[in-house]
Amino acid sequence: MGESENRKVVLVTGGSTGIGRAAALALGNKGARVAVADIAVTGGEETARMITEAGGEAVFVRCDVSRAEEVEAMVNRAIEAYGHLDWAFNNAGVEGALLPIVEYPQEVCNRVLSVDLMGVWLCMKYEIPHMLKAGGGVIVNTASAAGLVGVPGDSPYSAAKHGVIGMTKAVALEYGRSNIRVNAICPGVVKTEMFNRVLSKDPEIGTKQLETTPIGRFGVPEEIASVVLWLFSEAASFVTGHAMAVDGGFTAQ
Repeated sequence: MGESENRKVVLVTGGSTGIGRAAALALGNKGARVAVADIAVTGGEETARMITEAGGEAVFVRCDVSRAEEVEAMVNRAIEAYGHLDWAFNNAGVEGALLPIVEYPQEVCNRVLSVDLMGVWLCMKYEIPHMLKAGGGVIVNTASAAGLVGVPGDSPYSAAKHGVIGMTKAVALEYGRSNIRVNAICPGVVKTEMFNRVLSKDPEIGTKQLETTPIGRFGVPEEIASVVLWLFSEAASFVTGHAMAVDGGFTAQ
């Protein structure tokens, strides 16, 4: 078996920026063959190019994870490119609005739930059959510290991320004996474009979040990516159904 056939194949959604890009680059640097997926074409293509220019292998697939037919096509494209699927980082998400529930537009709520919750559900639905064929696999879903505690002003986002944790646990139980591990990461405040968009809506949020982060600073995408890589690795071979806080101590309070 050639070296390329031994290399893991990983699908990363939300790979155009932030945590998704950092994880895709780190995985590519470790030798994985990466299918980068995102609705944002320019950023996603750039991530794939960054991997290949560094000597790795990557393809880009445009996908809106809230649409079942696009998710199915995304997974099939990864299989066409690399033959099988070992790992999946279901990371794509949107932040929604910052409003109390009585003022929150239903259409925005629907979008948050369809991307952040149903998007993860759809990804797992189409990824797992290929992992079963391959004899096993590992899935990491992006939840949030907002999936462990409530977040005033963004009830749909908090609900979606709590839901991701629940789905992660349920699916881990469903497929544990099939050699498929499923875990979730729960990042706190991380310096990403998404967080910059939130700050643009309410600049005081940054000050408030910093005050409530015991470690005294915000995270960076590479720190979250390192946890994702650990969960994929054999070092985490006895870890499944777990929601891991990576939040500078925010949820420890």
